[in-house]
Amino acid sequence: MHHQKQYRGESKKKFKRRKDEEVLHNVVSLRISDQEKRELEKITKTSSKSVSEVVREAIEFWLSKRKRLCLDA
Repeated sequence: MHHQKQYRGESKKKFKRRKDEEVLHNVVSLRISDQEKRELEKITKTSSKSVSEVVREAIEFWLSKRKRLCLDA
């Protein structure tokens, strides 16, 4: 079985940080299914975004949806 070496869940592919992007220091680790990983890899390839950028975007979307539904006090 061949395993691709990864660093914190991201492929070896280097992503350049945008100049306007602030440096983030908090790290969150999570487990995902093989299907979720395949979908995430597909998104990163078609969007030219890193795994971290895609996940942050998803979190922002989820938080804004909760706020619109008034689920958070």
